[in-house]
Amino acid sequence: MIPPNPLLGSALHAVGACCAAICYTPQKRVKEWSWQSYWLVQAAFCWLLLPLLGAWLTIPELGAVLREAPRNAMLWSFLLGAAYGFGGTAFGVSIRYIGFSLTYAIAIGLSTVLGTVIPPLVAGTLGTTLGKPGAGWVIGGISIGMVGIAITGAAGRMKEQDLSVSANLGGFSLMKGLLLSLLAGVLSAVYGFALAKGEPIADVASAHGAGVFRGNVVYIFSNTGAFLTTALYCLWLHRKHKTLGEIVGLPAGAEKACLPVNWAMAVLTGCLWYGQFFFYNLGHVRMGDYKFTSWAIHMIMLILFSIVVGWGFHEWRGARSRTRWSVGVAFLVLVGAVLALTYGNHLAEITNTH
Repeated sequence: MIPPNPLLGSALHAVGACCAAICYTPQKRVKEWSWQSYWLVQAAFCWLLLPLLGAWLTIPELGAVLREAPRNAMLWSFLLGAAYGFGGTAFGVSIRYIGFSLTYAIAIGLSTVLGTVIPPLVAGTLGTTLGKPGAGWVIGGISIGMVGIAITGAAGRMKEQDLSVSANLGGFSLMKGLLLSLLAGVLSAVYGFALAKGEPIADVASAHGAGVFRGNVVYIFSNTGAFLTTALYCLWLHRKHKTLGEIVGLPAGAEKACLPVNWAMAVLTGCLWYGQFFFYNLGHVRMGDYKFTSWAIHMIMLILFSIVVGWGFHEWRGARSRTRWSVGVAFLVLVGAVLALTYGNHLAEITNTH
């Protein structure tokens, strides 16, 4: 039994959320590669190689765990992870149209609600859980988070209006980005179900002494499912555009230095993305009675850090001061949401202790 520690759990969620918020930034350094080349290489690391390596390093007697784990749990985690793969791809494309801040606000906002509330609702445990001490703060935190996400989305709409008359418009397209972000948000929530369905596998890992790393074994199935759908889409694009060869050799005339840099940036993206999964699990196992709030805490923090990343990349440059102030207000509201959720978990912990 892992002793609950919501404060430490929230801090670990913050590390994972930070990894997720910055994982796409290396893409800006990639040159002479098509999008599908970059996406396929980073996906191979974050959804296939690193989950396998992470489980092998942290799960004692991994072979025995896999033999004893329920086959049904493995299958469902894999299939739901495959659905999430489509969402992850839509997420990456959406960033190209509406930037970091707005993509994270819309997609992760929708995922926060669906991924937090629906799993315990389907399991029939939501009512019982919300009857425990600190529940009011938890509900308040989720509600405040939704307000902050809504403000962020409104700021994004104001940004579109501001940039429509600006030289910084570039490829900004709210409609395309909005549709992709909505799809990414729904399918991102599905990933929460993939982890929930994999809990029986993690229970077997705990019996073999996995401790706080128990969730890493689930990623073998949920993440490889995501890799399968992502790889199929990327390979289809490669066949359509005849670009697969650029992964190992760039076209004539391209700088020779580009290829190793492209590989390094794609691998770094994969490592950062996997980092969010790794630290999410370490935070989740410490959240006590309100474990289901892990998804909300992680997602809201992710939006917080994505706003910071957006500011760092000057995505709001050229916008009116009112628009930039709206983003600042959203940031503060989201901070309040995280504090409320953490405090609600803390109240549950100290009540159980006494």
